Amino acid sequence: MPGDKIHIFDTTLRDGEQVPGCKLVSSEKIALALKLEELGVDIIEAGFPISSPGDFASVTEISKLITKATVCALSRAVQKDIEAAGEAIKFAKRPRIHTGIGTSDSHIKAKFNATQDEILERAIQCVKWARNFTDDVEFYAEDAGRTENGYLARVIEAVIKAGATTVNIPDTTGYCLPHQYGEKIAYLVNNVPNIDKAIISCHCHNDLGLATANSIAGVIAGARQIECTINGLGERAGNTSLEEVVMVIKQHKELGLYTDINATLLNPMSRLVSDTMRMPVQPNKAIVGSNAFSHSSGIHQDGFLKDTSTYEIIAPEEVGADSSKIVLTARSGRSALAHRFQKLNFQFDRNDIDVLYEHFTQIADSKKEVDDNDLAHMALNHQQKTLATA
Repeated sequence: MPGDKIHIFDTTLRDGEQVPGCKLVSSEKIALALKLEELGVDIIEAGFPISSPGDFASVTEISKLITKATVCALSRAVQKDIEAAGEAIKFAKRPRIHTGIGTSDSHIKAKFNATQDEILERAIQCVKWARNFTDDVEFYAEDAGRTENGYLARVIEAVIKAGATTVNIPDTTGYCLPHQYGEKIAYLVNNVPNIDKAIISCHCHNDLGLATANSIAGVIAGARQIECTINGLGERAGNTSLEEVVMVIKQHKELGLYTDINATLLNPMSRLVSDTMRMPVQPNKAIVGSNAFSHSSGIHQDGFLKDTSTYEIIAPEEVGADSSKIVLTARSGRSALAHRFQKLNFQFDRNDIDVLYEHFTQIADSKKEVDDNDLAHMALNHQQKTLATA
């Protein structure tokens, strides 16, 4: 396939599970991991093994079952964390340890009561510990979004030299604007001498609603991995949404990028995660929301019925969604009404539709949506009146 591949790192089972009420039992994590592999995810972050015996066991079992994707375990820059992660992924065909430490002044001073040099040494050490267990080590510079670029570049150069093969540049608080995040990635590309020896990864949070935009800005600037979750689940306002970045890349071929995600599985995967994690998807959610392919405005409905591309840039079947829907409300017009009558096998001419439309607007003003039962009742009444006056 032409272009540069963007590796999809899914952290639904780790960051997504940190959402209140979304805790998974081991059997649920395993089932979702297998579906994520089927979806085409490149790296599955299976959990945080040191956090609990249950999570350790889940990561271990996932490591045994996954055959194609890389299985990743999270740790802090703590030796016991890294040892637990290494033990949990020892059965994986493609094991990875994801370790790191905060690099912003806020984290260095308030969280660690340390200096930049001390944090730099801890960053190097955690990568070296992780390399004892696997050659695939990802380092995260927590709060990189608010880290001064010069210091961040120093840290990234040092951890790559220590053996990191992926360097994660998280916008942990969702603070960055897209141009700022893109410029940060570009700065690393241009100012870290050994950056060619590692993949740059984007891990963006959605506190300001910019996670997807920031991740796309990151890959445009040179990153080649995006960390994301199904339905955008995650801490606080969530993470970058997998389905969104995948379809942005697929739609905008001019970017010269691609993923290995099977897009036709996006909606089924969204529903499975929503049901399993007991977290509803907002109806207007991009790609997988129940209203993503629904049309209720008369102007939109008329254009859509003439040519679907007037208001849909993605066909529902591309992402495994049900067919597009014409929803009849008080904002709908005659074109949509005639279309729905045809669907119900009622054939009316323009004069009939004009008469029926007046009745329709009265009903539509009294309820949120006019359904097929309402339409059938209207149609039969109209037919009876027409026959009576014939």
